[in-house]
Amino acid sequence: MTKKIVWITGASSGIGEALAKEYLLHGHMVILSARNLEKLESIKTNSKCPENIFVLPLDLIDIDSFSGKVQKAISAFGKIDVLINNGGISQRSLAAETDLSVDRKIMDVNFFGTIALSKELLPHFIGNKSGHFGVVSSLVGKFGSPYRSAYAASKHALHGFFDSLRAEHFKDNIGVTMICPGFIKTNVSINALTGNGSPLKEMDDAQAKGMPAEACARQIYKAIESRKEEILIGGKEKFAVYLKRLFPAVFSRILRKAKVR
Repeated sequence: MTKKIVWITGASSGIGEALAKEYLLHGHMVILSARNLEKLESIKTNSKCPENIFVLPLDLIDIDSFSGKVQKAISAFGKIDVLINNGGISQRSLAAETDLSVDRKIMDVNFFGTIALSKELLPHFIGNKSGHFGVVSSLVGKFGSPYRSAYAASKHALHGFFDSLRAEHFKDNIGVTMICPGFIKTNVSINALTGNGSPLKEMDDAQAKGMPAEACARQIYKAIESRKEEILIGGKEKFAVYLKRLFPAVFSRILRKAKVR
């Protein structure tokens, strides 16, 4: 097995932390990024192979820092093979009750921060004639849902951007895997923004009963290793994607009645 250098954003908890452990388990080197430096250092300290971990704090809002961050990430182990764009923030508020500043913040973090970091790293991948972007979207990157208007919009936007990037750089051997999780047991709902920008601070029932982050990470690992273009992850909620595609009117009726908060 060829060891890879994998950069993971949003790595301080949830899916990102589980992905870091999964890649380390398979003998790869990982670069961990998030805003919470203390948590990242704790993950490294408690790892069985801390020498395979480089901690690089990063805030997806601070786009001006990305050039320096990318150079530090490359210098850590000599190159980067995979960037997993996992960092982001969710939403739990009705569109009519959400301040525009909150819509903008969600787009800035989930979309502009993600594509800015990817574009900063892209020349490195082009120069190597190799590289892979894993992009953690969501099932609501495939359809809209109540209480998720800006969040769904930001995830839809990621699909449009990275589908285009994949086509543009196929000749450079650069791959893209769009990752669409459903209900995964993480703190995503606790940290989700409400209409005024404050965090919800509550665990959704569906989230609490969701797939363990470790199981999700295993599926993501396999999808990226096999260079899948897209993967849906979760329980029965995955079938909503196909229902919308085949029976959109039926899907709309179901969605109107769904308890999604």
